[in-house]
Amino acid sequence: MKLSEKISTAEMTKAVDQLLDAGGMMAVSPMTIRGVDYPRVFDLSSVSLRDVLAMATAETQDKTFMVYEKERYTIAQTWQIACKFADILQSKYNIGPGDRVALAMRNYPEWCTAYLGIMSTGATVVPINAWWKSEEIQYALEDCGAKIVIGDAKRLGYLAGVKAKLGLTLIAAREASAVADADYAELISQSTATQMPTTPIDPESDFCILYTSGSTGKPKGALLTHRSIVSAILSWSCLLEAIKLARPGIDIAPENGGALLALPLFHVTGANSIFLLSFLTARKLVFLYRWDARTAIELIDAEKLTNFTSVPTMSKEIIDAAKPGELSTLIDITTGGAKRPASQAQAQKDKLPSANVSSGYGLTETNALGCHNFLGDYLERPESTGRVVPPVTEIKIFDPEGKELAAGEVGEVCIKSPACFRGYLNLPDQTAKALSSDGWFHTGDLGKIDEDGFVYIVDRLKDLIIRGGENISCLEVESAIHDYEDTQEVTVFSVPDDRFGEIVGAVIYPKQTKEFDCEGLIAVLAKHLAGYKLPEKIWISPQQLPRGTTGKIDKNFAKKTALNFPPHYSA
Repeated sequence: MKLSEKISTAEMTKAVDQLLDAGGMMAVSPMTIRGVDYPRVFDLSSVSLRDVLAMATAETQDKTFMVYEKERYTIAQTWQIACKFADILQSKYNIGPGDRVALAMRNYPEWCTAYLGIMSTGATVVPINAWWKSEEIQYALEDCGAKIVIGDAKRLGYLAGVKAKLGLTLIAAREASAVADADYAELISQSTATQMPTTPIDPESDFCILYTSGSTGKPKGALLTHRSIVSAILSWSCLLEAIKLARPGIDIAPENGGALLALPLFHVTGANSIFLLSFLTARKLVFLYRWDARTAIELIDAEKLTNFTSVPTMSKEIIDAAKPGELSTLIDITTGGAKRPASQAQAQKDKLPSANVSSGYGLTETNALGCHNFLGDYLERPESTGRVVPPVTEIKIFDPEGKELAAGEVGEVCIKSPACFRGYLNLPDQTAKALSSDGWFHTGDLGKIDEDGFVYIVDRLKDLIIRGGENISCLEVESAIHDYEDTQEVTVFSVPDDRFGEIVGAVIYPKQTKEFDCEGLIAVLAKHLAGYKLPEKIWISPQQLPRGTTGKIDKNFAKKTALNFPPHYSA
C-alpha cells in the first residue's frame, strides 16, 4: 500500500458521485426529517437497522464474526442468538416499541447479541458505562426508565441495593449473579425462534440511548434513531468504497478483514464504527478481555487482523510494544476520541510502513460520524481531523451570532446530517441549545476549515476533560468534591498528560479546620465516581480561588497558576 498517496477533494467528490449515480445501497434523495430539509439522505435509511442488518446477514451468514478466547461465532450464529433473545423479550417480558432495555457489562459476545435482540423488537437499547459505580448507573436507569438490565456480575451487584426501589428485572450474562432474576444463556435455550420479530419499526424511532458527559454535570442521554445509525454506517461504507474507486490499488477495508475490539462497546465508536460496521461488512471481530498492548499484539498476529481502531493512548502503546515482524497484517490503524499527537503518526510510519495512518472525528450525538483523515493526507496534515465523511453530512464553522465563517477562521464546529441525534432525553432546554431549528448540531468544539476542506479542532467551548477518549464533566467532579466535608471551594480542569492526552486536575481551597487530606478525598470520591473521573493532580490553595469580573471562579487563571507549581497530590 502506498501510504504517501493523497486523494484530492475533487477526486473524492468524483468517486462519491459515481457511487451515488450507481444507486443501490448508496442511492440518495432529498428529504425532510423532523421539519429539517436535507439535500441528501440515503434511501435505505427509511428501513430500520434490524432490516438493514438482516439483508446483510443473508449474504454473509457463514463468515466468522465474533471471536472471544476459544469461542467463535459466525454471522448466522450471532444473528440466531439475537433472534432468540428478541423472541424472549417479546414473549416473556412483553418488550416492544417504546420500551427501553439496558446493557451493563464489559465487552462480551452477549453484549452484541443482546444489543441486536433488543433493537430488533423495536425497543431502545441503553448501553451503560461499565466503569460507572452504583450511583451513576442508578441515575441513568432512573433517567431512561429501563426496567430490564442485562449485565455481568459486577454491574448487577452495583444494583442490588436499588433493585426493588427501581422495580428492576436483572438478567445475568456469562457470569452467575446472586441478585439476578434470570440467566441469559438459559433464556436463549428456551426459545425456538429462527427469525427476527416482524414488528414494524419507524425509522424515526429511537434504537439507542447513549449517555455522554458534557458541561452540565450529569450525563445526557443522546436519542439516536434507526435512520441516524443507518445513515452513519452507510456513510462509512461509502467512504471506503470511494477510496477504492479513487485509488484502485488501495483497500483499507479488505473483503476478509478482521478488527480488534479494544474499545468499550458502551461508547459510540465501539458500538457503531467497530461493532455495527463490522457486522454489516462481515468483518471478523476479535474481543480483547482487558487492554494490554502485548496481548493485543498477540491476538492481532494470531488472527491475522487487518484493522485496529483505538484512542491515541492505545495506538501509541501497541506501536511502542511491537517487535520486528509483528503486526504485519495490519493495514489500517485509526484513532479517535482524542487528538493524536503528530509524532505518533511518524512513529507508526517508521515502525509499520505498510499500515495506513488515519484519524477520525465524531461525537455521540452524530453516531460517531464526522471527519476522517487518511493515507498521505494524514501524513501531510497530522494536525487535522480530516475532511467530512461523504455523502450526507455537512460541516461548517459559525461565529457566536450564527454567521458562517470563511476558510481559516476559528469558530464553533457545527454538523448537519441525518446521522445526528434527535435530542437529549428529558432535557428540552439542552436540546434547543445544541440543535438549531435548521438542523445544525453545535458541537461545543472550536475549529476551522482550510481551503481544501480539512477540519482542524483547536479548542473546546464546553467545560470538559477528555481522558483517553472518556468525556468527563468538570462540573460533575466539582460537585462531588464540594460534597467532601473539608472543601470550601474547588475548580476542576484538564491537565496535559503524555499517556492519556488529558487527566483530571483540581485546585481546592479547604475549610481552615485542619490539614486537607487529599488521599481521604480520593477514597471518598472513589465510592461515587468512576475511576477515570478521579483527580490525578490536586493543588491546595492557601486562599480563596481567583474570581473574574462576574464574581465566578476564574478557572483558566487558577489552572495557569497551578501548573506553574508541583501538585500537593499526584496519583
